[in-house]
Amino acid sequence: MTQQITLAGGCFWCIEGAFKQVRGVLKAESGFAGGHLENPTYEQVCAGDTGHAEAVQLTFEPTALSIREVLEIFFALHDPTQLNRQGNDIGPHYRSAIFYQSEEQRAAAEEIIAEMRDDKTWDDEIVTELQPLEKFWSAGNYHDNFVERNPQNAYCQAVISPKLAKFKRTFAEKLE
Repeated sequence: MTQQITLAGGCFWCIEGAFKQVRGVLKAESGFAGGHLENPTYEQVCAGDTGHAEAVQLTFEPTALSIREVLEIFFALHDPTQLNRQGNDIGPHYRSAIFYQSEEQRAAAEEIIAEMRDDKTWDDEIVTELQPLEKFWSAGNYHDNFVERNPQNAYCQAVISPKLAKFKRTFAEKLE
């Protein structure tokens, strides 16, 4: 039986691009979660007043990839101490958030965040939001597989490619 979890860690292209390579992930879809507007567009979310975060909804096989492993990868892909931003991507739609779909997922997220705080993994406070997923809105075909389809894009080359290269070195044993 598969599980789904929705993760927000800055620009969804990077999170999606990384998780699509992980063994056990069946689907990674870019979209929006956590807002108040029905069926938001990318432009509306980027304006910053819909309450949504750019997010990736993962469908994964928990016998191949545990929820803890999913969360470990997620926290390695972004800086959970940056409030409403990731690097130069600034705004509430770039916040760090976990939109869980079960109590098991909520508990796993709380546990790993507590461990990172206790271990002082980060110098600053972890600001990742935990909230139940109410609704996920797909960002549409333009955003699906964006990194894969647009390797020459300046943002992909300058920001995403270096992140994905580090990700591949760090998680080589978990990749397809």
